[in-house]
Amino acid sequence: MSEKKDGMLVVILTSIATLGGLLFGYDTAVISGAVSSIDINFVDPLNLPETLRNSLSGFTISSALFGCIIGGSVAGALGDRFGRRNGLVFAAVLFVLSAIGSALPEVGFGTIGEMGPRALVPFVCYRIICGVGVGIASLLSPLYIAEIAPKSTRGRLVSCNQLAIIMGMVVVYFVNWAIALQGSEEWLHAVGWRLMLGSEAIPAVIFLGLLMTVPETPRWLMMHGREAAAHAVLTRLGSESDIDAVVAEIRASVAEKSGRLLSFGFKVIVVGIMISVFQQLVGINAILYYAPLMFKNMGATTDSALLQTIVVGVANASFTCVAIFTVDRIGRKPLMIIGAAIMAVSMIVIGLLFNLQMVGLGALVAVVAYIAGFAVSWGPVAWVLLAEIFPAPIKGTALAIAVAAQWIANLGVSWTFKVLDGNSVLNAHFNHGFAYYFYGIMSVLAALFVYRYVPETKGKSLEQMEQLWGPGAKAGA
Repeated sequence: MSEKKDGMLVVILTSIATLGGLLFGYDTAVISGAVSSIDINFVDPLNLPETLRNSLSGFTISSALFGCIIGGSVAGALGDRFGRRNGLVFAAVLFVLSAIGSALPEVGFGTIGEMGPRALVPFVCYRIICGVGVGIASLLSPLYIAEIAPKSTRGRLVSCNQLAIIMGMVVVYFVNWAIALQGSEEWLHAVGWRLMLGSEAIPAVIFLGLLMTVPETPRWLMMHGREAAAHAVLTRLGSESDIDAVVAEIRASVAEKSGRLLSFGFKVIVVGIMISVFQQLVGINAILYYAPLMFKNMGATTDSALLQTIVVGVANASFTCVAIFTVDRIGRKPLMIIGAAIMAVSMIVIGLLFNLQMVGLGALVAVVAYIAGFAVSWGPVAWVLLAEIFPAPIKGTALAIAVAAQWIANLGVSWTFKVLDGNSVLNAHFNHGFAYYFYGIMSVLAALFVYRYVPETKGKSLEQMEQLWGPGAKAGA
């Protein structure tokens, strides 16, 4: 895109698109406050053996991720056919429906509060519906921003989507904490958890309303032969003198090798998938989904655990801001390597502190350091890379594959954490520390992968990305 954009309009459109990220984060974190309540209402009454109980609990908490895999898989095709904006509208509708349904899963099936484990199936279904919305928004929100942003600030603006994800988490951490303070543990398990999950309907309705005011991206319009409409959007976004050049650049990229997934080789697809997979294997969502459980393992009460979770959320937001202001200066690749190194050290320290049963202030500091390392690197910058590295003709399909892989990895980490953390044999040897050792090793491998295989994309237009994967291209380009 042109360097001379009307900055205010781009910022407004970016802000609206990032509400998809905010809902992504809101849904990711809202379940953390309801873990104990879900176990008490749906899982514990079944009186299952330890491993099966932990597996069912982990499945229930992470069930939305099945929907995320579906949403991430179809989002590229949905966005290519119906538009980036219309795809986000569909996601917003799913957010509203699922928020109400997951808070009141008994509606239409039985009496609210009296179904017990029989309400587990509709609850999981509503969580999966929410996950489909998250999967769609996780792809289309950064893609929408990348396609309206000038290349000089594209990294910063796409990173704002990650900041919105984090702000969604921070907001819902406060919401969960405030709701938990309104009554006793019994009230929380009977009513409070429903208020937590239902609260997502408010930002979802706002997102749906604002999406009705935004235009489609010029690149999507050009892909569908609507050059006049694309020209009109570019007129609103940029300088009149630059529009013809931008249109010609987009036209050339759309026409060239359009539609063939392997037009630019297999390597670009593998790199995109591995960026997504490593973003999850470093363990971030084990921390974010189960932060209150982790702090309870450190000896905190329920209220104190939720308050310490807020500290984690604030640290996440603060260091994501650092990434926003450095990603277009330092570059994508250095931040990813530095962040992975910080995460590796922090996770190994957390595992060691659990192992030695020294889980006091030092463990909280190590958790915050880990969050800082993720927030300045693999949180926002991975999404920037995914929005940038794929050449325009294959972007929708390739990005959908990478995002689906990310959600599959997320599901694996989120589901298995409860099993690993609750395994009595592992805890006899590592005292809840085993999973953190594993995530630390994955962080080391993530840094090595970026160093060897991921190209630098700073300062390149979206139409120049194919040059990164042509003959003779190098990872350090």
